Amino acid sequence: MSEGYGLLKGKKGIIFGALDDRSIAWRIALACKREGADFVLSNAPIALRLGALDALGEETGAPIIPCDVTKDDEIESLMRKTKEELGGVDFILHAIGMSPNVRKKKEYTDINYNWYQQTLDISAVSLHRVLHHAEKMDVLNDGGSVVALSYIGAQRIFSKYSDMNDAKALLESIARNYGSRLAKRGIRVNTVSQAPTKTSAGTGIKGFDGMFTFAEKIAPMGNPSADECADYCITLFSDLTRKVTMQNLYHDGGFVTAGISEEMIDDLAKLYSDED
Repeated sequence: MSEGYGLLKGKKGIIFGALDDRSIAWRIALACKREGADFVLSNAPIALRLGALDALGEETGAPIIPCDVTKDDEIESLMRKTKEELGGVDFILHAIGMSPNVRKKKEYTDINYNWYQQTLDISAVSLHRVLHHAEKMDVLNDGGSVVALSYIGAQRIFSKYSDMNDAKALLESIARNYGSRLAKRGIRVNTVSQAPTKTSAGTGIKGFDGMFTFAEKIAPMGNPSADECADYCITLFSDLTRKVTMQNLYHDGGFVTAGISEEMIDDLAKLYSDED
Protein backbone atom coordinates (compact mmCIF):
# COMPACT_ATOMS: atom_id res chain seq x y z
CA MET A 1 0.00 0.00 0.00
CA SER A 2 2.96 2.34 -0.51
CA GLU A 3 0.95 4.43 -2.98
CA GLY A 4 -2.20 4.51 -0.87
CA TYR A 5 -5.82 4.80 -1.94
CA GLY A 6 -6.33 8.56 -1.71
CA LEU A 7 -8.74 8.08 1.20
CA LEU A 8 -7.80 11.40 2.81
CA LYS A 9 -7.21 13.45 -0.33
CA GLY A 10 -7.93 17.09 0.46
CA LYS A 11 -8.38 16.47 4.18
CA LYS A 12 -6.50 18.36 6.89
CA GLY A 13 -5.82 17.43 10.47
CA ILE A 14 -3.96 17.71 13.75
CA ILE A 15 -1.84 14.80 14.99
CA PHE A 16 -0.92 14.82 18.68
CA GLY A 17 1.65 12.54 20.27
CA ALA A 18 4.25 11.49 17.70
CA LEU A 19 7.57 11.00 19.50
CA ASP A 20 9.83 8.81 17.35
CA ASP A 21 9.50 6.45 14.42
CA ARG A 22 8.31 3.63 16.69
CA SER A 23 5.31 5.56 18.01
CA ILE A 24 1.83 4.84 16.69
CA ALA A 25 1.15 8.54 16.08
CA TRP A 26 4.28 8.72 13.91
CA ARG A 27 3.09 5.76 11.82
CA ILE A 28 -0.37 7.30 11.55
CA ALA A 29 1.17 10.56 10.30
CA LEU A 30 3.01 8.67 7.57
CA ALA A 31 -0.18 6.85 6.61
CA CYS A 32 -2.15 10.12 6.53
CA LYS A 33 0.44 11.62 4.19
CA ARG A 34 0.31 8.50 2.01
CA GLU A 35 -3.46 8.90 1.72
CA GLY A 36 -3.23 12.55 0.68
CA ALA A 37 -3.80 14.51 3.89
CA ASP A 38 -2.09 17.65 5.15
CA PHE A 39 -1.71 18.17 8.88
CA VAL A 40 0.13 19.81 11.72
CA LEU A 41 2.11 17.82 14.28
CA SER A 42 2.03 18.65 17.97
CA ASN A 43 3.57 17.39 21.17
CA ALA A 44 4.63 18.79 24.53
CA PRO A 45 7.78 20.95 24.42
CA ILE A 46 9.71 18.46 26.57
CA ALA A 47 8.71 15.61 24.25
CA LEU A 48 9.92 17.61 21.27
CA ARG A 49 13.31 17.97 22.91
CA LEU A 50 13.51 14.25 23.66
CA GLY A 51 12.12 12.99 20.36
CA ALA A 52 12.91 13.39 16.70
CA LEU A 53 9.78 15.10 15.41
CA ASP A 54 11.70 17.42 13.10
CA ALA A 55 12.49 14.45 10.87
CA LEU A 56 8.80 13.54 10.62
CA GLY A 57 7.92 17.15 9.85
CA GLU A 58 10.44 17.20 7.02
CA GLU A 59 9.28 13.86 5.63
CA THR A 60 5.60 14.81 5.62
CA GLY A 61 5.87 18.55 5.05
CA ALA A 62 3.95 19.14 8.28
CA PRO A 63 4.43 22.19 10.52
CA ILE A 64 5.32 21.38 14.13
CA ILE A 65 3.47 23.32 16.84
CA PRO A 66 4.51 22.70 20.47
CA CYS A 67 1.62 22.40 22.92
CA ASP A 68 1.23 21.32 26.52
CA VAL A 69 -2.30 19.92 26.40
CA THR A 70 -2.83 20.54 30.13
CA LYS A 71 -2.71 24.31 29.54
CA ASP A 72 -5.66 26.10 27.95
CA ASP A 73 -3.62 29.02 26.64
CA GLU A 74 -1.27 26.69 24.77
CA ILE A 75 -4.15 24.77 23.21
CA GLU A 76 -5.73 28.06 22.14
CA SER A 77 -2.43 29.09 20.58
CA LEU A 78 -2.19 25.73 18.78
CA MET A 79 -5.70 26.12 17.36
CA ARG A 80 -5.00 29.66 16.23
CA LYS A 81 -1.76 28.65 14.48
CA THR A 82 -3.46 25.62 12.92
CA LYS A 83 -6.13 27.88 11.41
CA GLU A 84 -3.37 30.08 10.00
CA GLU A 85 -1.62 27.05 8.47
CA LEU A 86 -4.54 24.92 7.30
CA GLY A 87 -7.84 26.67 7.96
CA GLY A 88 -10.34 24.21 9.46
CA VAL A 89 -9.37 20.58 10.04
CA ASP A 90 -11.19 17.37 9.20
CA PHE A 91 -9.56 15.02 11.68
CA ILE A 92 -7.77 15.02 15.02
CA LEU A 93 -5.63 12.21 16.44
CA HIS A 94 -5.22 12.12 20.22
CA ALA A 95 -2.31 9.79 20.98
CA ILE A 96 -1.32 11.23 24.36
CA GLY A 97 -0.71 9.26 27.52
CA MET A 98 1.69 9.41 30.44
CA SER A 99 1.71 8.27 34.06
CA PRO A 100 4.36 9.39 36.56
CA ASN A 101 3.15 6.62 38.88
CA VAL A 102 3.84 3.95 36.25
CA ARG A 103 7.21 5.48 35.43
CA LYS A 104 8.14 5.51 39.11
CA LYS A 105 6.77 1.96 39.57
CA LYS A 106 4.28 3.01 42.26
CA GLU A 107 1.79 0.35 43.28
CA TYR A 108 -1.84 1.20 42.54
CA THR A 109 -2.71 1.03 46.24
CA ASP A 110 0.10 3.45 47.08
CA ILE A 111 0.05 5.97 44.24
CA ASN A 112 1.08 9.58 44.55
CA TYR A 113 -2.18 11.53 44.19
CA ASN A 114 -0.55 14.58 42.65
CA TRP A 115 0.91 12.29 39.99
CA TYR A 116 -2.49 10.62 39.67
CA GLN A 117 -4.04 13.98 38.78
CA GLN A 118 -1.28 14.49 36.21
CA THR A 119 -2.02 11.07 34.70
CA LEU A 120 -5.71 11.88 34.28
CA ASP A 121 -5.07 15.42 33.07
CA ILE A 122 -2.49 14.47 30.45
CA SER A 123 -3.95 11.15 29.30
CA ALA A 124 -7.70 11.85 29.35
CA VAL A 125 -8.86 15.35 30.29
CA SER A 126 -6.60 16.66 27.52
CA LEU A 127 -9.05 15.19 24.97
CA HIS A 128 -11.84 17.26 26.52
CA ARG A 129 -9.66 20.39 26.44
CA VAL A 130 -8.65 19.86 22.82
CA LEU A 131 -12.22 19.34 21.64
CA HIS A 132 -13.49 22.24 23.73
CA HIS A 133 -11.06 24.69 22.16
CA ALA A 134 -11.37 23.18 18.67
CA GLU A 135 -15.12 23.76 18.80
CA LYS A 136 -14.92 27.14 20.51
CA MET A 137 -12.46 28.45 17.91
CA ASP A 138 -14.29 26.82 14.99
CA VAL A 139 -11.30 24.70 13.94
CA LEU A 140 -13.00 21.31 13.53
CA ASN A 141 -15.03 21.10 10.32
CA ASP A 142 -18.51 19.61 10.04
CA GLY A 143 -18.27 15.94 9.11
CA GLY A 144 -14.90 15.61 10.81
CA SER A 145 -13.48 12.69 12.75
CA VAL A 146 -11.68 12.44 16.09
CA VAL A 147 -9.77 9.33 17.15
CA ALA A 148 -8.14 8.80 20.55
CA LEU A 149 -5.89 5.82 21.23
CA SER A 150 -6.95 3.67 24.17
CA TYR A 151 -6.20 0.25 25.66
CA ILE A 152 -8.25 -2.65 27.00
CA GLY A 153 -7.05 -1.67 30.48
CA ALA A 154 -10.07 0.67 30.46
CA GLN A 155 -12.28 -2.43 30.86
CA ARG A 156 -9.99 -5.05 32.37
CA ILE A 157 -7.39 -4.93 35.09
CA PHE A 158 -3.74 -5.07 34.07
CA SER A 159 -1.90 -4.54 37.34
CA LYS A 160 1.30 -3.05 35.90
CA TYR A 161 -0.77 -0.48 33.96
CA SER A 162 -1.78 1.01 37.34
CA ASP A 163 -3.58 4.37 37.13
CA MET A 164 -3.43 4.34 33.33
CA ASN A 165 -6.30 1.84 33.54
CA ASP A 166 -8.35 4.65 35.11
CA ALA A 167 -7.12 7.23 32.62
CA LYS A 168 -8.14 5.16 29.62
CA ALA A 169 -11.59 4.54 31.12
CA LEU A 170 -12.03 8.31 31.54
CA LEU A 171 -10.72 8.92 28.02
CA GLU A 172 -13.32 6.60 26.53
CA SER A 173 -16.10 8.25 28.56
CA ILE A 174 -15.07 11.71 27.33
CA ALA A 175 -15.07 10.43 23.74
CA ARG A 176 -18.61 9.11 24.11
CA ASN A 177 -19.86 12.30 25.77
CA TYR A 178 -18.31 14.59 23.18
CA GLY A 179 -19.41 12.28 20.38
CA SER A 180 -23.03 12.67 21.43
CA ARG A 181 -22.72 16.45 21.45
CA LEU A 182 -20.88 16.82 18.15
CA ALA A 183 -23.09 14.36 16.25
CA LYS A 184 -25.44 17.12 15.09
CA ARG A 185 -22.53 18.48 13.04
CA GLY A 186 -21.71 15.07 11.61
CA ILE A 187 -18.51 14.88 13.67
CA ARG A 188 -17.54 11.41 14.90
CA VAL A 189 -15.56 10.76 18.07
CA ASN A 190 -14.18 7.25 18.65
CA THR A 191 -11.46 5.50 20.61
CA VAL A 192 -9.27 2.71 19.23
CA SER A 193 -8.20 0.10 21.76
CA GLN A 194 -4.89 -1.04 20.34
CA ALA A 195 -3.11 -4.21 21.40
CA PRO A 196 0.22 -3.95 23.26
CA THR A 197 2.59 -2.42 20.72
CA LYS A 198 6.37 -2.19 20.88
CA THR A 199 6.68 1.58 21.02
CA SER A 200 9.07 3.64 23.13
CA ALA A 201 6.22 4.46 25.53
CA GLY A 202 4.86 0.92 25.69
CA THR A 203 8.17 -0.77 26.38
CA GLY A 204 8.75 1.65 29.25
CA ILE A 205 5.96 0.01 31.24
CA LYS A 206 7.15 -2.54 33.80
CA GLY A 207 6.00 -6.00 32.72
CA PHE A 208 5.34 -4.89 29.13
CA ASP A 209 7.09 -7.90 27.59
CA GLY A 210 4.82 -10.22 29.56
CA MET A 211 1.71 -8.27 28.52
CA PHE A 212 2.82 -8.34 24.88
CA THR A 213 3.50 -12.09 24.90
CA PHE A 214 0.25 -12.85 26.75
CA ALA A 215 -1.80 -10.92 24.15
CA GLU A 216 0.20 -12.38 21.27
CA LYS A 217 -0.53 -15.94 22.38
CA ILE A 218 -4.25 -15.39 23.03
CA ALA A 219 -5.20 -13.17 20.08
CA PRO A 220 -6.13 -15.48 17.17
CA MET A 221 -4.45 -13.09 14.71
CA GLY A 222 -1.67 -11.99 17.04
CA ASN A 223 -0.86 -8.42 18.01
CA PRO A 224 -1.31 -5.84 15.24
CA SER A 225 1.64 -3.57 14.55
CA ALA A 226 1.76 0.22 14.77
CA ASP A 227 1.49 0.40 10.97
CA GLU A 228 -1.59 -1.81 11.00
CA CYS A 229 -3.13 0.44 13.64
CA ALA A 230 -2.34 3.41 11.40
CA ASP A 231 -4.21 1.83 8.49
CA TYR A 232 -7.24 1.23 10.73
CA CYS A 233 -7.23 4.84 11.91
CA ILE A 234 -7.12 6.01 8.31
CA THR A 235 -10.49 4.33 7.71
CA LEU A 236 -11.92 6.22 10.70
CA PHE A 237 -10.64 9.55 9.39
CA SER A 238 -12.04 8.81 5.94
CA ASP A 239 -15.56 9.32 4.61
CA LEU A 240 -16.08 5.54 4.61
CA THR A 241 -17.05 5.61 8.31
CA ARG A 242 -19.40 8.61 8.40
CA LYS A 243 -21.84 6.98 10.84
CA VAL A 244 -19.36 5.31 13.20
CA THR A 245 -19.23 7.32 16.41
CA MET A 246 -19.10 7.03 20.21
CA GLN A 247 -17.47 3.61 19.87
CA ASN A 248 -14.51 1.98 21.51
CA LEU A 249 -13.13 -0.07 18.64
CA TYR A 250 -10.83 -2.97 19.46
CA HIS A 251 -7.84 -3.38 17.18
CA ASP A 252 -6.19 -6.30 18.90
CA GLY A 253 -6.23 -9.36 16.64
CA GLY A 254 -9.30 -10.75 18.40
CA PHE A 255 -7.83 -10.68 21.92
CA VAL A 256 -10.91 -9.01 23.46
CA THR A 257 -13.18 -11.87 22.37
CA ALA A 258 -10.86 -14.85 22.77
CA GLY A 259 -10.87 -16.90 25.96
CA ILE A 260 -7.56 -18.72 25.77
CA SER A 261 -5.55 -20.34 23.01
CA GLU A 262 -4.67 -24.00 22.68
CA GLU A 263 -1.01 -22.99 22.58
CA MET A 264 -1.27 -21.27 25.95
CA ILE A 265 -3.20 -24.19 27.45
CA ASP A 266 -0.43 -26.55 26.34
CA ASP A 267 2.27 -24.20 27.65
CA LEU A 268 0.53 -23.83 31.03
CA ALA A 269 -0.05 -27.55 31.32
CA LYS A 270 3.63 -28.20 30.65
CA LEU A 271 4.74 -25.47 33.04
CA TYR A 272 2.67 -26.72 35.97
CA SER A 273 3.48 -30.34 35.16
CA ASP A 274 7.19 -29.51 35.39
CA GLU A 275 6.62 -27.74 38.73
CA ASP A 276 4.81 -30.75 40.15
